[in-house]
Amino acid sequence: MKQQEIISASKILFEHKLNKTGLDDLKNNLVPFNLVDAYKIQEELKILYLTLQNNESLGKKIGVTNKEAAKQIGIDEPFYGNLFTRFSDININTLNSKNFHKPYLEPEISFRIKDDINISLAPYDKNNINNLFDGIVCSIEIVDFRFNKPIDKIGPYNIIASNGASDYWIRHENIYPLNVINLENHEVKLFVDSKIHFEGNTNNVLENPLNAALWLINKLASQGEPMLKGQFISTGSCTKALKLDNGMHIQAEFGNLGSIEFDYI
Repeated sequence: MKQQEIISASKILFEHKLNKTGLDDLKNNLVPFNLVDAYKIQEELKILYLTLQNNESLGKKIGVTNKEAAKQIGIDEPFYGNLFTRFSDININTLNSKNFHKPYLEPEISFRIKDDINISLAPYDKNNINNLFDGIVCSIEIVDFRFNKPIDKIGPYNIIASNGASDYWIRHENIYPLNVINLENHEVKLFVDSKIHFEGNTNNVLENPLNAALWLINKLASQGEPMLKGQFISTGSCTKALKLDNGMHIQAEFGNLGSIEFDYI
C-alpha cells in the first residue's frame, strides 16, 4: 500500500472509533492484504490516538492466544494492538454502553514492565522474566470490532489494522508478584448477573500467559520497538469472549488476584 492509502485507512478507522460506529468495508485501495500493511495502518492509527488530549501509550494487548480463536479469525500466530490511558481504567462500578459499538469482554492476565526493554538482548525466555516484569494483575479487555460483519468475515488484517480490535482496558488496583499464582494452571471464572457464565484457565493463553508476553516482547524487539518501564501487556482471554448487552452485571473472578466487577449500562 502507498503511504497515503495507509494514512487514509487509519483516519477512517479513527473516525469510527471516536463516533463509536462500525463500517461495512474499507474502500478497495485502503484494505490491507498482508501483515505489513495491517501493522502500518495500526501504527498510523496509534499516532492519531496520541493526538487526543490526556492520552498516552499504556502498553500492548495480544489477540488470538488460543488456537480456536486463531482458526476462527484465519491467522496462524497471535497479533497485537495498543492500550491507551484515555481508554482504560482501574476498577470501575459502571461501564457505559454508549461508548461502544459491538463490544465483547475478555478476562485476561496482564504483566507490568519492570524497566525499559533492552532489545539488543532479545530474544528473551522464561529465565529472564524477573528482569522483564515487576508485577502481575488481573484485567479485562473490551474488544469492539469496527466492521459490520461476523468476526470470521472481517479478516485478520482488518482486525490488526483497527488496533487489534482493542477498545478499552480495565485492571485491578492491586499488582502482585509473579509467583502469586500458578500461571500454568489457574482458574478464571466469568459471572453474569451473579451466575457463572464461562469458566476458563490461564493455560488457555499459549499454555501460560508468560509465553504470550515473551512472544510480544521478542516480536517487537525484532522490529526495533522496546516496551517501556511501567507499561502493561494484556496477554489474551482466559475464557471465551462474552458479548456485552445492556443491563448485565459482570464479575470476572481471578482467585488470588482478585476480581473485577461492574454494571454494563
